[in-house]
Amino acid sequence: MFKKVKLNFWQIWNMNFGFFGIQFSFGLQQSNMSAIYKYLGADEGSLPMLWLAGPITGLIIQPIVGAISDGTWSPKFGRRKPFFLIGALLSSLALLVMPFSNSIFMAASLLWILDAANNLAMEPYRAFVADKLDQKQQSLGFLMQSFFTGLGITLANFTPAILVALGILAITDKLSNGIPTYTYWAFFIGAFASITSVLISVFTTKEYPPTDEELALIIEKKKQNIFNTVLVDIVKAFKTMPLTMKQLIPVKFFTWYAMFCYWQYITSTLSISIFKTTDQASQGFSQAQLLTGSLNGTYNIICFMVAFLLVPLALKIGAKGVHFFALLLGGIGLLSIPFLNNVDVLFVMHNPFGENVAVTTIFLYSFGLGISWASMMAMPYQLLAGSIPKDKTGIYMGIFNMFIVIPMAIQVLTMQYFVYDLLGRNPLNVIKLAGVFLILGAVFTLFITVKNRKEAIV
Repeated sequence: MFKKVKLNFWQIWNMNFGFFGIQFSFGLQQSNMSAIYKYLGADEGSLPMLWLAGPITGLIIQPIVGAISDGTWSPKFGRRKPFFLIGALLSSLALLVMPFSNSIFMAASLLWILDAANNLAMEPYRAFVADKLDQKQQSLGFLMQSFFTGLGITLANFTPAILVALGILAITDKLSNGIPTYTYWAFFIGAFASITSVLISVFTTKEYPPTDEELALIIEKKKQNIFNTVLVDIVKAFKTMPLTMKQLIPVKFFTWYAMFCYWQYITSTLSISIFKTTDQASQGFSQAQLLTGSLNGTYNIICFMVAFLLVPLALKIGAKGVHFFALLLGGIGLLSIPFLNNVDVLFVMHNPFGENVAVTTIFLYSFGLGISWASMMAMPYQLLAGSIPKDKTGIYMGIFNMFIVIPMAIQVLTMQYFVYDLLGRNPLNVIKLAGVFLILGAVFTLFITVKNRKEAIV
């Protein structure tokens, strides 16, 4: 049995750098897909279902890829690296083609491919950290991924605006399908970032080879039907799921249900609470949309700024304690939003309409949500990594991420057909619900039993 070598900061940086490109791709989706669908003629009511690609592809692909990567070994490329290399390549191709979509069907199909590729790349990346780093360094490894998550999504959010602000492209320039030219160039930059960052990780980081016993098991599995083997492994993993993983299920459910509520309804909430309008054609709604972009960028900036600060805190009070306080801060921040108004002025922002708009203490909420986001990208994986068997890291990480996509799918369906009506069809109440759910996630964190890998169920 080999002993894991302690890596320095830059080695851990290099091995996680590919996560930047993967998250840049996700950021482009979050910021631009609804707009692309609407440019191609989609109506507002159909948008939630058009977004189902992410949850469904994640639900199907993540555990399968995780199981397959556990049974993979290439002396040249390694165990996990082939998956995020192939995923990054497919993602880059989909990003290049997406702005040229000439129908909703084409855009939706490309989104399915893009989400599948990103999930193919991202899931083995989680296992990659657990494989490569010892338990003492895993917090830094996963928080490094939080850093690159915040950085990648932030740059993806701001790239179109930067291209226009610098005068490189005009806001009026459009392709023949009506999609702005700056969207194409943002996706082109995302494609370049996706493949380049992953290649840097692939060529700068080596994986540990399997032991003779593990290699013999991998060879034996290759002789069997891969689909039957994967199915058996997934079923067995569910049956032998460690206690820590089971206890994380409600934490993941409440946090990711809350985040989907936020992403869908934050603009409408700001429009009502700050600019006192529900009219989508009004100047106030446009201002709320601009403010949404600024706030989303702000909480992602905070995410990558505080990610490394959470490392010593996690070593002192544990990943469970960090996650509890982080979710609590995020929940309080979201609960405060509907009660703010344009009297609570921090500073004045000059907007494209040529008027001065009061920007409220709403920016303070970004601090709490940014810390929550950084913790969500790292602490649950740190809690999980120490409790799962070493030879099942990939499959358990895949199953664990099902606890992200399932709440997303549930949120889309319940919000559209039940919960929104129950909340009086009021976006402010949806954001309040999101705040309550983040706090509930924090409470359930306290009930997690942290175990070492040695104590994991096998």
